[in-house]
Amino acid sequence: MNDQRLYQVLLAPHISEKSAMDAEMRGRHTFKVATDASKLEIRKAVEALFDVNVRSVQVVNVNGKKKRFGQVDGKRSDWKKAIVKLAEGQDIDFVGLEG
Repeated sequence: MNDQRLYQVLLAPHISEKSAMDAEMRGRHTFKVATDASKLEIRKAVEALFDVNVRSVQVVNVNGKKKRFGQVDGKRSDWKKAIVKLAEGQDIDFVGLEG
């Protein structure tokens, strides 16, 4: 896998109350990933970009919600979520990655 693909696999961390508790209690971090990304690509991207060891990767396809935009029925885009469990004693600090 080339370096360009590493930067295309992970789109953003998925921050919610549930994912924050999961990261703090169980060491599982949640990311929004490319819809065509595989578990192996996600594992390699997290290990390379954050310099951590990944124990497991779970992937969830999230269906977009149906919404009304005025009088028009619409649908939000579908997206893919990856839950990455890290090895014991390792953590990803998103605050330290700003600069």
